[in-house]
Amino acid sequence: MVYTLSYQMYKCEHGLSAAEQRAADVQAGESAAARRDRRLRVGRTRRLRSVRRAADAVTANGAAATWPQSSGR
Repeated sequence: MVYTLSYQMYKCEHGLSAAEQRAADVQAGESAAARRDRRLRVGRTRRLRSVRRAADAVTANGAAATWPQSSGR
């Protein structure tokens, strides 16, 4: 939407109406929630990949078979 310069100056001087402020708050909240969800999803994916990579390295190197057995003491 394109506003005239005089309207933009008026808005700058007088601020937003209550309805406009509520709409801006809702939009900011929705975008913040979307960013949080995306950050959590990416973090979960990275943790799973690192766990899988470590498990693959252990089984590929045969390190699981070389762990010392407990002495039973």
